[in-house]
Amino acid sequence: MNHAQTPILDALADYHRLGRYGFTPPGHRQGRGADFRVRAVLGDDAFRGDVLATSGLDDRQTSGGFVAEAEELMADAVGAEHTFFSTCGSSLSVKAAMLAVAGGRGDLLVGRDAHKSVIAGLILSGLRPRWVRPRWDAGRHLAHPPSPGDVEAAWERYPDAAGMLVTSPTPCGTCADISAIAGICHRRGRPLIVDEAWGAHLPFHRDLPTWAMDAGADVCVVSVHKMGAGFEQGSVFHLQGDLIDPRHLRACADLLATTSPNVLLYAAMDGWRRQMVEQGSTLLRAALDLADGLRARIEQLPGLHVMTDELCGAEASHDLDRLQIVIDTAGLEISGYQAADWLRQHAQLDMGMCDHRRVCAQFTFADDARSGRRLLAALRRLVDAAPDLERPTPVEVPDPTELELETVDLPRDAFFGPTEAVPPELAVGRVAAEQLTPYPPGVPVVLLGERITGPVLRYLLSGVSAGMAVPDAADRALATIQVTRT
Repeated sequence: MNHAQTPILDALADYHRLGRYGFTPPGHRQGRGADFRVRAVLGDDAFRGDVLATSGLDDRQTSGGFVAEAEELMADAVGAEHTFFSTCGSSLSVKAAMLAVAGGRGDLLVGRDAHKSVIAGLILSGLRPRWVRPRWDAGRHLAHPPSPGDVEAAWERYPDAAGMLVTSPTPCGTCADISAIAGICHRRGRPLIVDEAWGAHLPFHRDLPTWAMDAGADVCVVSVHKMGAGFEQGSVFHLQGDLIDPRHLRACADLLATTSPNVLLYAAMDGWRRQMVEQGSTLLRAALDLADGLRARIEQLPGLHVMTDELCGAEASHDLDRLQIVIDTAGLEISGYQAADWLRQHAQLDMGMCDHRRVCAQFTFADDARSGRRLLAALRRLVDAAPDLERPTPVEVPDPTELELETVDLPRDAFFGPTEAVPPELAVGRVAAEQLTPYPPGVPVVLLGERITGPVLRYLLSGVSAGMAVPDAADRALATIQVTRT
C-alpha cells in the first residue's frame, strides 16, 4: 500500500481548498462564530479542522471512504488484519473488545492490574471477572503483569471463560509474556485481548518490546495519544485471526461510540501512521538512545535510582519499554508524591505515574536533548532541595496477600444496587459500591463488589494523607466510603 497517502488529511485539505461551507454542525462554522478570546487561546486552525465527518468531510453515504481507507493503511503499517479508529479513547476500545469477546458468555479472565476503563466495561456488560493476580514485588511494593503460569492456572480453574484480558505494557513500561499467554488461550480456542494503551510505538522499532499482534494477540487496543502523536482520545484497536468476527467487533464499538467523531483526531492518527512508516525507526532509535543516556546520568544523582534490571526477570516482568524512566526517590527520603509536586511547582515539569516512592518520566520520539537536559537539571535541583522538604507521611502499604480482596458481587450489581456512605471505620467488612483508584496510573485498589479489608483501607487513608489522589471516590478525602446497603 502507498503509505505516503493520508486519506483523511488529504480530504481535509481538499475541504478547505474547495471552500466548502456546511449548514450542519459544528455550529461555530470553522471558527467564524467562536469568541475571539477562545480563538486567542485555541487558535483558528483548531476550529478550521473541526468539520463534520459525514455530510461534511465525506458525503452522506461516506462514499469517499476516507476513514475506511485510513484504517486499512494503519492495519497494513502494523501488520494487523483489521484496524478500527476510535475518537473516544482506548477506554471505549477496550470496552468494545470485551463486549465482542464475552458480551453474552458470562466470564472473562482479567489481569487484576487492569485500568479503570476495564472495570467500567465489566459494569456495562455485566460480565463476571475471573481475576488473574499480578506478580508482586513485596520489597518494592510494585505489581508486574501476570505470568504465563498464573494464566494457565486461571484457565484450569475457569475453563468456560470466554477469553482473557491482560494489560501490557503497564504505565511503568513493564510487559507480560504475550506470546506465551496467547498460546495458552489459543490452545483452548479462546481469544486474548491486550490493553496495550501504552504501546502505540511498539510496532515501529525492533529494540522495543514485541507488540501484541506480533506476539499472537487477537485484539490489541492502543492509545495513539500516549506514546504516539495523536490528540487526546485518539485510539485504534487492531484485530487478527478468526476467533472474533470483525463485523461484530465494529458493531460493539458502534454501540458505545459517538455519532459525532472529531475529524481532528482521525486526521492526527492518519498522519502519525505515515510518519511512523517513513521515519519511525529513526525517530525511535534516537529516543531510545536519549532515554538510555538519561538513565545513566540520573542514576549518578545521589539519592535517586533508576529502576531497570529489577523490573524484569522470573519474578518480575517479561520485558521493559526503556522509554519509561521509573525513578525511585526513597534514597532522598521523600515520596514520589512530593517529588512530582515539587517538580511541577518549581521546575514546571509534569511527571507521569507517581506513588509513595517513585515517579516516572515517559519519553517519546518527540523528546530531544533539550527536554532531556531540562529533566536532568530539574532532578538535580530536586536532590538539592530534598533535605529541606518535610519527611513524608508514611504510607501503610499492605503485604501482597492483603491486596487480594474477596469478590462478593458482580461489579454491575454493586454499581446499580442500593448503596450508602459510611465512615471508614465502618466500611471494613462491607462490600464496596465504588472503585477506589489511585490516579495516575488508574488501577483500582478496591473494586465494586469486593469486600473491603482493614489493611487496604489503611493503605488508602494513609496514601491520601501522603498525597495520593483518589479521584473516583465520591468523597475524595475518603471521609466516607460508598458500600452496598445490607
